[in-house]
Amino acid sequence: MATEVQVFGVILEEETKNPVVVLRAVEGDETLPIQVGFAEAAAIAAVVEKVDVPRPMTHDLLVAMTDALGGRVLRVEITDLREATFFAAITLKRGARTFTIDARPSDAIAVALRTRASIYVSDDVFRKLEPSDLTEASRQQWLGFLHALEAAGELEGAKEEQADEAKKDLVM
Repeated sequence: MATEVQVFGVILEEETKNPVVVLRAVEGDETLPIQVGFAEAAAIAAVVEKVDVPRPMTHDLLVAMTDALGGRVLRVEITDLREATFFAAITLKRGARTFTIDARPSDAIAVALRTRASIYVSDDVFRKLEPSDLTEASRQQWLGFLHALEAAGELEGAKEEQADEAKKDLVM
């Protein structure tokens, strides 16, 4: 089984200043922060913030190729967590055939956002995040931070800053 999630935002982790994509359950409180690269964060933020780019980005190209070959993205799923590394899969359909392709979570999320495909997190991934685990402690910290942002009404300002940063990254 898997839990449907949505991209809650792309933020910079306070200590390391590395980008983090925050996934949050459509129904429920499950939250999953996934550290990603700067280019991937910009690709995700560009869609979330509806930033127009002058030329197609890599994920736009993947989507265009899939469309041109008669395929469509059905869903993406964060499938596993091993040794502090998340794994994902993109499920495509072409005609009567269904394909599952291994992907990095950041790429899968970027493709899902461009195709409006649903994003899921395997329940096993959430189970692997035990309370004693540092990852779970970090996840709980993010959840508290996100609740505080919502309560303070500061989320819009943070999203505007992210959009400005994404625009700067895209222009470079």
